[in-house]
Amino acid sequence: MKAHPDKAELDRLFPHIREYQVLASKHGIGDIFQDNGGKLLQLLLITGLKGAGSREGNDARDEHGREYELKSVNASLTQSFSTHHHMNPTILAKYRKVDWVFAIYEGIELQSIYLVKPEGLEFYFSKWETKWHESGGKDINNPKIPVKFVVAGGKLIFQKPE
Repeated sequence: MKAHPDKAELDRLFPHIREYQVLASKHGIGDIFQDNGGKLLQLLLITGLKGAGSREGNDARDEHGREYELKSVNASLTQSFSTHHHMNPTILAKYRKVDWVFAIYEGIELQSIYLVKPEGLEFYFSKWETKWHESGGKDINNPKIPVKFVVAGGKLIFQKPE
């Protein structure tokens, strides 16, 4: 095998990627290339939230200890936010207790961030809960929240400068 000519460019850029990882590690993000780690770091730094540092529970906390669910989407690829692969009443109870922060990206460029209170998502929570019960208790695989819904009902807390 022979390296691609762009390998030299990757070698030039990689020290900066390592610096980015060092910054991410300071904020509890072990790998900027997994689980949207790089985007999560940007979201935490812009909002001032602190990452939870684990896959269990909610995603972040503010300086007062309030917890938040964080979601991001690459609007170049899809127009809806993913939620949970095993949506059920236990997850919904957790979701109903916290504010949600939605980050909208175009590729790797952050466009905007919206805050939505759990009451603002109750339309979906109720719909999913009904579906779960009607299916005999079968978990719902990753129901979505449309970007349009978030933009229409959320509070804009960050907008990319023009």
